[in-house]
Amino acid sequence: MNQLLEIKNLKLYYQSKRFPLFGKGSSLIRAVDGVNITINKGETIGLVGESGCGKTSFGRAILRLVEPTDGKILFHKDDSVVDITLLERKDLPKIWRHMQMIFQDPYSSLNPRMTIKEIISEPLIVNKIASGVELDKRVVEIAEKCGLNTEQLSRYPHAFSGGQRQRIGIARALILHPDFIVCDEPVSSLDVSIQAQIINLLKDLQNQFNLTYLFIAHDLSVIAYVCDRVIVMYLGKFVEIGTTEEVYYYPKHPYTEALMSAIPTPDPKSKIKPIILSGERPNPAYPPSGCRFHTRCRYAEELCSEVEPELCEYEPGHFVACHYVNKLKLKGASEQPTTVV
Repeated sequence: MNQLLEIKNLKLYYQSKRFPLFGKGSSLIRAVDGVNITINKGETIGLVGESGCGKTSFGRAILRLVEPTDGKILFHKDDSVVDITLLERKDLPKIWRHMQMIFQDPYSSLNPRMTIKEIISEPLIVNKIASGVELDKRVVEIAEKCGLNTEQLSRYPHAFSGGQRQRIGIARALILHPDFIVCDEPVSSLDVSIQAQIINLLKDLQNQFNLTYLFIAHDLSVIAYVCDRVIVMYLGKFVEIGTTEEVYYYPKHPYTEALMSAIPTPDPKSKIKPIILSGERPNPAYPPSGCRFHTRCRYAEELCSEVEPELCEYEPGHFVACHYVNKLKLKGASEQPTTVV
């Protein structure tokens, strides 16, 4: 597969001010701390991890909706490579034509004072791509592909349900025919039946437009259904990367094992029990020394608290950051592996 994005040593630190009892001080919150990944054209790569691990920050940093602290973001387009981190702010709209985002909240992500037609057409107008009859034609075409009809285009966002609003957000993201879309938990706030509709819509649109997705989600069953590869993130670091089947059924990192054990099973007699992690997630401003997961890992040894493991290729395409990857025998999401649809 051809490369679309190369993320190299990407870091995103936030300056956090704190006011202790005596004196004042500040600290750096390491939301994303030196991660590397290559995203190929046409694939869907999932990003999972508990709240606060840096998933959304990573997605926003790729698009430079927030400014990365360090690293490179290389975008491959038409036999050329653009380092997004070197672009000036005034030049970012040129790259945003090829990279878009679907936001988590379908309510706050739409301007309540604009009609649906105005919301969807705005990217075309700002980028001076279309106007007049051609503008109307493009808006109607993409709206219909997203399950909206022409009568709805004159209405305002408050007149729509959550699922319909998310369709509007998807149409807005697709109107420029981008190559890459960050899907930031696009179905987490929707009912289960509506989730299925939106997920199937995203898969259909991917086939029609040859899209590449970074799919951020908490629901592991959703990730299993839509993604080709999965990234597991913990406290700003990638701890495991592999195909969906490898990560789900043959995890090699203890944190991945804990996540997979939490997937609900329809069999009430199942012997698989969720792994309850001890303690609280460490403060990202003051991460533990060594392996960041060692304070909650039931397999941790002295080495884990002293030396930080590197993300190494355990098998072709399967990367793990664990000192004892060859020693541990971890359980996956199912005792009997099945094919992920």
